[in-house]
Amino acid sequence: MDIIESYGTMLVLLAAAVGFFMAYGIGANDVANAMGTSVGSKALTIKQAIIIAMIFEFAGAYLAGGEVTSTIRKGIIDAAPFADIPELMVLGMISALFAAGTWLLLASMLGWPVSTTHSIIGAIIGFALVAVGSEAIQWGKVAGIVGSWIVTPAISGFIAYLIFMSAQKLIFDTDQPLKNAKRFVPIYMGLAGFVMSLVTIKKGLKHIGINFGTVEGYALAIGFAVIIGVIGKFVIDRMKMDPQADKQMQFNNVEKVFAILMVLTACCMAFAHGSNDVANAIGPLAAVVNIVENNGEIAKKAAIAWWILPLGGFGIVAGLAILGKKVIKTIGEGITHLTPSRGFAAELAAASTVVIASGTGLPISTTQTLVGAVLGVGMARGIAALNMGVIRNIVVSWVITLPVGAALAIVIFYVLRTAFGV
Repeated sequence: MDIIESYGTMLVLLAAAVGFFMAYGIGANDVANAMGTSVGSKALTIKQAIIIAMIFEFAGAYLAGGEVTSTIRKGIIDAAPFADIPELMVLGMISALFAAGTWLLLASMLGWPVSTTHSIIGAIIGFALVAVGSEAIQWGKVAGIVGSWIVTPAISGFIAYLIFMSAQKLIFDTDQPLKNAKRFVPIYMGLAGFVMSLVTIKKGLKHIGINFGTVEGYALAIGFAVIIGVIGKFVIDRMKMDPQADKQMQFNNVEKVFAILMVLTACCMAFAHGSNDVANAIGPLAAVVNIVENNGEIAKKAAIAWWILPLGGFGIVAGLAILGKKVIKTIGEGITHLTPSRGFAAELAAASTVVIASGTGLPISTTQTLVGAVLGVGMARGIAALNMGVIRNIVVSWVITLPVGAALAIVIFYVLRTAFGV
């Protein structure tokens, strides 16, 4: 208790610094999920992707990042054992942010897409283990997360495979790809509008206090889908395309239509991602600020100080701008060759999986969802279309994220305890 009274301001400043560092890591690593496929399929250049992601990630983080956040991500540890020793919770959250941020920085430099959610969860488990023991950890939740390593990529890969194969059968493998594109692409646009508005309603708007019931949410999403489909039909009918052109030229024109779609899905994914994953950086930070302000009382939910959300938003944008290119390259170019139609299938599948997961309470990593979707698209073209070396590295990085986060957090936690004499 004494260190909270004596060093309160210093602890908040330290937590703010490592919170920014963690947000920087999220920007450098995780934002590639929203943008990697668009860049890999040449729908956007790296520069355009970074500018779009900056705008929409910041908007998502700042507008929809939450008035109140769970102080402990995903309820992974129980706060009760810390009630009499809140200073351990404060030092633990600081060490967790620092550890997760360090791992994300390292992974980003190597171009590995890892899960920011799993990084922070691993780090929180690590400090809790040495601070109060294993009884504080909700092992059932941890098992669910480990299970999601297989389930999430499998679901998104399967959906991506179906979307990609349907586009092949209905459009690309026909005698008149242009004519069929005009018929079917508005349906894909409507489907994308439906899924993306659902992601925004479920993941984004609830944070700003706009809560729609299930029926209202779906009705709104269907309304958006119809509007986007109608606009899509209007735009595609207006496009100047020569139906007599050779097949390759027709393919190129169809891909241009999918490229426009990809830009729209990328914007929505970036907004949903910013609103959802900024909590990985600001949840532990809000917990520290709350404990210090309440003289050591630990709350389940913490009201967020006015400066925390913009700090998280700026951190994400800085990480993306300075270090985001490597992971964008891995997702967009390293796994398999992407065209706009393949990239669209992957992104739509990833967004659909996010909707399914948030509806069923499945713990999800946007990284694993998108990588699974890109794999699904690659598999549709045969195993030879996949770069197995890159995939092996990605899978290894997923498996080691939890233990590495935990180990780093334990080391940093002991250093902080010694420094503050706790």
